Amino acid sequence: MKLGVSMWSIVHEYQKGDIDVEKFIDLMHQNNVEGIELLDYFWKDKEKELPMVVEKIKKYNMEVACYSISNDFVMPDEKEREKQIEYVKQGINDAVKIGADKLRVFSGNTKEGVTYEEGLSWIIESFKEVVKYGEQKDIILVLENHGLFAGKSQQVKEIIEKVASPNLRATLDTGNFFLVGEKPEEAVENIKEYVHHVHFKDFKRSVAGKGYKGLNDVYYEGCILGQGDVEMRKIVEILKEAGYEGYLAIEYEGPDPQIEGLIKSIEYVKKLLGR
Repeated sequence: MKLGVSMWSIVHEYQKGDIDVEKFIDLMHQNNVEGIELLDYFWKDKEKELPMVVEKIKKYNMEVACYSISNDFVMPDEKEREKQIEYVKQGINDAVKIGADKLRVFSGNTKEGVTYEEGLSWIIESFKEVVKYGEQKDIILVLENHGLFAGKSQQVKEIIEKVASPNLRATLDTGNFFLVGEKPEEAVENIKEYVHHVHFKDFKRSVAGKGYKGLNDVYYEGCILGQGDVEMRKIVEILKEAGYEGYLAIEYEGPDPQIEGLIKSIEYVKKLLGR
């Protein structure tokens, strides 16, 4: 397995104006990270920055572990769903330009008046459309376990199996499973054959009102990897046994200062991988 980092790990630093895409790549190079996950959220001027990113990654002999967008297919209005389909297709185009071979995608968010069955049907229908484009461009769409339509491992599995394309696989987010009442290691075991990307994240149980609210009003907050409740080592063992050789892309969501917490998380994963 390879060491990666998602730029989402330093989102607070970006929002404060202390770091941008170029500085993030420099920081990851300094910490001997093999691959980076970039998100469309962080572009200030995509047309100007994208060629610079391609050049810098080549200079540092790094890889783009994944490119990520935040689509939402749970749209009652058909025209709005069509816009989301076009958004994903643009994400596929950008992934090609940036040298990624996979695109992280979402299913969609709950909406008032929309039943689970309705939302799921739109998600599956939309994915059947966009995977065709992914197949043409040689890009794997990797669906993250996120939200209530695809938060549980079985939900992700169902969507992948109903779309039935080798170009739709899973992004495994090790922390998010807690928010839907699943033990991460059990969820990984359930979905291991479809994993094509990993968000390596650690969460710990929190007090009411602090962090992310999960099912049954249980709260979790992010932390330095190895210091929370996720069985990180066990998950690596399951993935290894399943033959996964891709990236463990750290997604640090612990408290500020984020860069400090991220670097400690990088050191933890290096030791876990025997680096």
